[in-house]
Amino acid sequence: MEPVVEEVRDITVRKVTRWCCSTIMVFGGVVPYIPQYREIYIKQDAEGFSMYVCLALLVANTLRILFWFGKRYELPLLFQSIVMNIMMLLMIHLCVKVRNKTQLIRGPDRYFTDFDWHYFWQWTDFQSYIDFLIAMSICLSIITFIFLHNVIFIEIIGFLALLTEAMLGVPQLVKNLRNRSTEGMSVTMVLLWTTGDAFKTCYFVSRKAPLQFWMCGTLQVMIDLTILGQVVWYRNEPPYKIPRID
Repeated sequence: MEPVVEEVRDITVRKVTRWCCSTIMVFGGVVPYIPQYREIYIKQDAEGFSMYVCLALLVANTLRILFWFGKRYELPLLFQSIVMNIMMLLMIHLCVKVRNKTQLIRGPDRYFTDFDWHYFWQWTDFQSYIDFLIAMSICLSIITFIFLHNVIFIEIIGFLALLTEAMLGVPQLVKNLRNRSTEGMSVTMVLLWTTGDAFKTCYFVSRKAPLQFWMCGTLQVMIDLTILGQVVWYRNEPPYKIPRID
């Protein structure tokens, strides 16, 4: 009985808060994509969402997972990357399904194994995106294994991982500029992006995470705020339709 009492006494408010923050870090990153997923599913329209956001996050989180093997950081941040990759695959699956279903004039099918870089990330089947992720993961894993004990290489991987993640909002920002509209983009998603990125940047600083984490987190918040500025700027302008390139 005494060991149980000691364990209960050992649970402090500080520890509970730390556990809660860690849980938020693991699953909080995928929350902004839930309203966007729901909006695409209900409207059966994926035109307002840039799938290059998914590409940026898949690359960033794969690199971040590999970074962990060279420079150990907190496990919640590692688990966050795994959960985020799963969420991005779900987003891609829905977007591909909706676009194939709603396409009025069906063009030729495009596959990753065609190795036609003119249609990179514009493939018409979900399996091609899986194939790309597997091929990328294998190549990066081999390179990381070779240079695992090279400190400079590991630091570069960490920086590239977090810089890529910090720039994930750029494809959406550019798409809004091209369309001169934010129609089809979930404003709730961007608000949650901003809230989550501000929270995790504070978390990085308080937990003394590697420098790459909080520097790129700050950049991410700035990009989120720019996209929110687009929502205000384009709110009274009709959308400008141009041929889809993604």
